[in-house]
Parts: sequence; C-alpha cells; structure tokens
Amino acid sequence: MTPQTDRAGYDHELVRAAAEVARTRCRGDNHTMAAAARARDGRIVTAVNAYHFTGGPCAELVLIGAAASQGVYELDTIVAVGDRDRGVVAPCGRCRQVLLDYFPAVEVIVGAADAVRAVPVTGLLPESYVWADHRHDAE
Repeated sequence: MTPQTDRAGYDHELVRAAAEVARTRCRGDNHTMAAAARARDGRIVTAVNAYHFTGGPCAELVLIGAAASQGVYELDTIVAVGDRDRGVVAPCGRCRQVLLDYFPAVEVIVGAADAVRAVPVTGLLPESYVWADHRHDAE
C-alpha cells in the first residue's frame, strides 16, 4: 500500500488519521494531541497524549509504546495533530530526541496549513545528541 502524497511529499492519509483521532478521542484537558505513524509494513498506529501537570507523555511517546504493543518496531513517518482543529503540530524537543533515538530514519510531518511537509527527524535536530548508552554491544 503506497501512501497518498503530493508535491510536498507528505502522507495525507496519516494526517487524516491523526486528525480523526484528535477530533473523536481528544476530550477535555487530559488528551489534547493525537499522533499517527505509518509502520514499515504500511499499518497506521494512533495514540493520544496523557497530559498531566507532572509532564505526562506526549502523543508521539504514547504512540511508540502503542506501536510496540502491536508488534510494530519500525516506523517510516509520524505526525501529531492538535485537538480543536489546530492542525499539524511539530514535536517538542523531548519527542524529537526520542524519535531520533528509536527511529533515526523516521520522517516527521510538520508545518501549518499550506506549508505541511515531511522532513527527516535529523533535520529537526541538526546538532543532535546521540544517546548510545542503551545500545550495548555484546562483548
């Protein structure tokens, strides 16, 4: 299954999926963002954030766990969409770093209205920190 893209090169179906979850599942102050990601095998995984004053996880981070629970460990593209028709929202710094660490080749859909586009996560963190502690080589 090939995602529908245009000249901007982003996955329209993915954005629609996240927008639908934001519209139907984000209710109240606890869930204000939705995320959708396309797995390498074409499946779409969705999630919502869990807002909390202590810094609850963003929708992108919840999505990583939801994807793993469904056996999805490789993501090609991810997008976050705000509730109340706020549209595409770029990931925060923490999410950018986690996405880079888990999926260094993932494309992230960013931009507003007519400037929506897909960019490599490395483009969002050009001088990124590489966290290697979690990847120990067998000795």
